[in-house]
Amino acid sequence: MTASNTEDVVEVLNPAGASPVVLVCEHASSFIPPELQDLGLNRNDRLSHAAWDPGALAVAQQMAKRLDAKLVASRISRLVYDCNRPPDAPDAMPARSELVVVPGNAELDETARQSRTMAYYHPFRETLARTLSVTAAQGATPVLVTVHSFTPVYHGSPRAVEIGILHDSDTRLADAMLEAAQASELNVQRNEPYGPEHGVTHTLKQHGLSNGYANVMLEIRNDLIGTEIQQRKMGDTLCDWLLTALKRIEQEGQP
Repeated sequence: MTASNTEDVVEVLNPAGASPVVLVCEHASSFIPPELQDLGLNRNDRLSHAAWDPGALAVAQQMAKRLDAKLVASRISRLVYDCNRPPDAPDAMPARSELVVVPGNAELDETARQSRTMAYYHPFRETLARTLSVTAAQGATPVLVTVHSFTPVYHGSPRAVEIGILHDSDTRLADAMLEAAQASELNVQRNEPYGPEHGVTHTLKQHGLSNGYANVMLEIRNDLIGTEIQQRKMGDTLCDWLLTALKRIEQEGQP
């Protein structure tokens, strides 16, 4: 299994962006390549949150526009390969996602897993690494921001959190954004509805912590970003918090 070229599986939007912020949307698309025969899923499951993060790309695009930032986005479903997971993680190619069983991932042998890793994960990882290097070469230390969405109900339980600001061991940017968000009426929480213990900070660790770049993962409840107006408004709100946070970090002289 091979992709015809890198552009088929990952894209860089606004590649000439001048901001030090590099935005990432690992779950931007629900697309399943035809040769995978829809992974055996019905149409509803292929379009559900199990397959992608609804609204996340549109929010990230608004942020990229507002900040003049580069945006790296996957062009394939996370059920084909979850680009926020390392190749050895069971949920990189999940056989089940919450209530959705994925027949096409049920009995993947090592050869099939390696083939998907080469076709989808490595091009994404290399494109993001290259984009960060280009940004660094422009003279500013990159800032890594990943954008995701999550469901209002999980395994039958409603979620009160509306915005999650997630981090791994580097808390600089998350701390500052949480402070900036305090005046908001939104329910904003740290490392919710997921945290590092759930394996969700792979991109942050691989590309942020390893390089010493400030980094944060943003999770948005997807009922808040179902329309274009909501998506633009959310993108602007997150940019406001991010810019305030970056200013605070700069003033405090944090590396």
